[in-house]
Amino acid sequence: MKKLNIFKLAFLLLAAAMTMQSCSDSNDGTASSPVLEVYKDSVAIDNIAFPLAAKSSIIGVKCNEDWTAELSDTSWVRLSNHAGYGNDKNFTYTKIQVLKNDLESKRTATLTIRGKSLTKVVTIVQNGKEKDPNDPFETSFELLEHLRIGYNLGNTLDSNPTGSYWDPVGKTPKEWEQSWGQPETTQEIIDTLALKGFNVIRVPVTWAPHMDADGNVDTAWMDRVEEVVNYVLNAGCYCILNVQHDTGSDASAWVVADMSKYATVSPRFKSLWTQIANRFKNYNEKLVFEAFNEILTSNAEWGDPADVTAYEAVNKLEQDFVDAVRATGGNNEYRNLIVNPYSAGNTDAKLAGVQIPDDMHPNHIMASVHTYDPYWFCNDSSNPDEQNYYINIFDEAQQQVIADIVSRVTKRYDDLGVPVLFGEFGAIGTHPDMSERVKYAKYALQQFRSHGTTGLWWMGLLNRRRLRWYEADIVNALMETAQ
Repeated sequence: MKKLNIFKLAFLLLAAAMTMQSCSDSNDGTASSPVLEVYKDSVAIDNIAFPLAAKSSIIGVKCNEDWTAELSDTSWVRLSNHAGYGNDKNFTYTKIQVLKNDLESKRTATLTIRGKSLTKVVTIVQNGKEKDPNDPFETSFELLEHLRIGYNLGNTLDSNPTGSYWDPVGKTPKEWEQSWGQPETTQEIIDTLALKGFNVIRVPVTWAPHMDADGNVDTAWMDRVEEVVNYVLNAGCYCILNVQHDTGSDASAWVVADMSKYATVSPRFKSLWTQIANRFKNYNEKLVFEAFNEILTSNAEWGDPADVTAYEAVNKLEQDFVDAVRATGGNNEYRNLIVNPYSAGNTDAKLAGVQIPDDMHPNHIMASVHTYDPYWFCNDSSNPDEQNYYINIFDEAQQQVIADIVSRVTKRYDDLGVPVLFGEFGAIGTHPDMSERVKYAKYALQQFRSHGTTGLWWMGLLNRRRLRWYEADIVNALMETAQ
């Protein structure tokens, strides 16, 4: 009886081992065929493309055998994992990282993944600065080379009056346009700017007061925006069209850097850009779109946001912007698009939070950063206590502030592989003497130009009602420096 139990136990152990082997081959008890596929975003791929910036992408390996991975060129491509275990049910993952491509031409490498029975080769392509022969528009790098000096058409289509002093009921688009004290924009105003030498004009637009509850833009307002855009293009200038005070610190701002509100903001924001892009889809390359102006958290933090997920919200909304514009087709497939850091600011933290959106066509994205620095030289205050901080002399200390900002900003975006311009700058305060503000204008633009970029002055300079240059010394300094 005892021997019989031993033989029975041996038989049971053998049967169990056979069952375990069978289960390891397949969940249904049959031997599974070898599988080896590579996936990105749940789609099987044979190749993967990167922009010229340093970037990374996670890929999933579906393989029911243990596998190894090898790169053909490790001088610019890195791999986080070079091997993985076979898995019938789940992906195993590795991350491909590419360094910035400083070459004009694109470059390629191969990723070879080998299982016991199968081999999979994925081609890795990274773009350079060269232009796609099928691309009808100039690249963002070429665009920046053509921008000489710019002007912001502020306090016009971006006007967003609040409070009891202005009743919006029944007001026409042109009345809205004049509600912050500027005259109706005319072709003559734009021609005056262009003839002086400004060859890029930013047209800030606030959209929220002209959208219904479903996010549809009033046709009359869209018509007026298009009319002003046409003035700029008719003058031979580049035009930057954006979303302005829908962001910012005003209580009516709805485009916010807040992940808790992203699910609500995103559909409305994409709908807005879809409408704008559809209206202008057949316009030529001199029309450029900018995602938004100075986006802030729901708490309107102008400094570095306390919650770092604000940067994630900015990056996700800018990806929404790129996707929405590209989806409309026409010339928008290649149109140059501008994205900004949080608050369009230039601190280390804000620049570090930047992630360039993925795009279906390389080299058609650029960035914009704002600077009104040194702050107490460039800005006025109605608070007497703050006026004690005023800087009235533009000396070497102030030069250093500007030099540091320009160097920091251009280096960051050079590392990211996209060109950058200074979409707003200016000594818009009135307390420094004109001679000191002229020094500022010259030095700031000199710094921009020496780093391969340019800037757009924030309004002022021209009395638009009389078409007279009331700050002619600054204008002349800008034009001389922009040569």
